[in-house]
Amino acid sequence: MLALTAKPSASDSLRIEEVPDPVAAAHEMLVNGLAIGVCGTDREIAGGEYGYAPPGRDRLVLGHESLGRVQSAPADSGFDAGDLVVGVVRRPDPVPCGACARGEFDMCRNGRYTERGIKEIDGYGSEQWCVETDYAVRVDPALEDVGMLMEPTTVVAKAWEQVRRIGERAYFEPQRVLVTGAGPIGLLAALLSVQQGFETHVLDRVTDGPKPGIVEALGATYHHDDIDAVAEKLQPDVVLEATGAGSVVFGAIAGTGSYGIVCLTGVSPAGRHLRVDAGAVNRELVLENDAVVGSVNANLRHYRQAADALARADRDWLARLITRRVPLQHAEQAFAARRDDVKVVVTLDDAR
Repeated sequence: MLALTAKPSASDSLRIEEVPDPVAAAHEMLVNGLAIGVCGTDREIAGGEYGYAPPGRDRLVLGHESLGRVQSAPADSGFDAGDLVVGVVRRPDPVPCGACARGEFDMCRNGRYTERGIKEIDGYGSEQWCVETDYAVRVDPALEDVGMLMEPTTVVAKAWEQVRRIGERAYFEPQRVLVTGAGPIGLLAALLSVQQGFETHVLDRVTDGPKPGIVEALGATYHHDDIDAVAEKLQPDVVLEATGAGSVVFGAIAGTGSYGIVCLTGVSPAGRHLRVDAGAVNRELVLENDAVVGSVNANLRHYRQAADALARADRDWLARLITRRVPLQHAEQAFAARRDDVKVVVTLDDAR
């Protein structure tokens, strides 16, 4: 079968190659791949900046934003042939740490977790793949064209869970939410905000292309001004930060209303310097009971929350997030960013 692979330690290492057909173990399903989403992590791995190949190998099958159709499943697994499924990305560490031992493997404390398509386990970017039945989630059949959005939705489902848990340390009734960044994570964070009934605002630097219209179709308000001006005007109760840009991060921290919560989901590049008044930041956090939390990855309950959120979302709106679909044999085109890209998808079922 064909698969999309890269050598994590080498730049420009992306290629489509023949790999052995998968053989499902007793606790696994055999799945026909339909599509994978491409994100910044995939591009970093393809560029040799990140990622780890499976032990004893130098190449890794990419793809952690999965979607497939079950070909065969173990009896009494809860899955049937024909089901649409996504595979969970992370697996708990083998020790395990206290978090992994309790099913909270997204909060692994010793770093020995593994991840499909990222860290030491092949991903879902192949014509067929296997997945343990305990690490798969069924997708609503109506989401066949957009189900690969499940994994990024799990990231924001977890982020919202973190926000709620922090907010509920005391009285918490947020009304106004600011999402910084109108990429897939930001837009899906805004979707969950709207679904919860919050007044939702999205900030991004572009003034044209598809993003403003996608935000407005959601019923949210789009902004493209400086973070300081937007935050000062809105005084948001919650900020979901999805850019990783240092100036936006600190502008968001300084701009919340009293008892505000900032959840960071964007990963900042190393090596960039920013002058920050650390004393003023500390004063703001302490005197206003503010909180800042980082959030990454997701566990099984976040996948189920994401499945519910996508099933309730408008299908046409979700489809607008996918701005390009590229067949597997031309997958390298999906890794070349274009100005109007939101989410780019590699299709796996039309490779031959």
